[in-house]
Amino acid sequence: MKICILSDSHDNRAVFKQAVTEAVNQGAEAILHCGDLVAPSTLSVIKDIDIPIHVIHGNNTGDLHALSNLAHRADRNIIFHGQDASIKLAGKSIFIVHYPHYAQGMATMGKWDIVCCGHSHKAKIETINNVNHEQTIILNPGTVGGVGNPATYIMGDLSLMNFDIKTLDAEWQP
Repeated sequence: MKICILSDSHDNRAVFKQAVTEAVNQGAEAILHCGDLVAPSTLSVIKDIDIPIHVIHGNNTGDLHALSNLAHRADRNIIFHGQDASIKLAGKSIFIVHYPHYAQGMATMGKWDIVCCGHSHKAKIETINNVNHEQTIILNPGTVGGVGNPATYIMGDLSLMNFDIKTLDAEWQP
């Protein structure tokens, strides 16, 4: 199963749509957004994407009530988890949180195969040893909105546990 991990779109709808469209064209079967989507209306640019979209809020929360309402509409594939999420995809346990220091702590616990985060606007793929003497992958896709750094996201293949940082040719466009 291929997934797209992104974060910190900060209402840059054009680049957000570009990233999701590219990911779907590369075979993504789920989108994980690690926070700072900001306005729920940003999701309107990908309303025709027919795969699950897992969203947490981050520190730039926008309108959480509207995001919750949007996620509860029967015709939408958006799953709003709140502050963080623990999900299972293709037999892999994944934890999603906005803050890298929180991700680091959760990864050391050894409860998840993958921990995804955002906030720093710097893309990074890291493998750490956990308390079970195993390894956990921490994925920070950077900022898909291109805020202060290049617009990036991560494509992953859960069957191979292979992850790549993708850079978009885009600039901040509120």
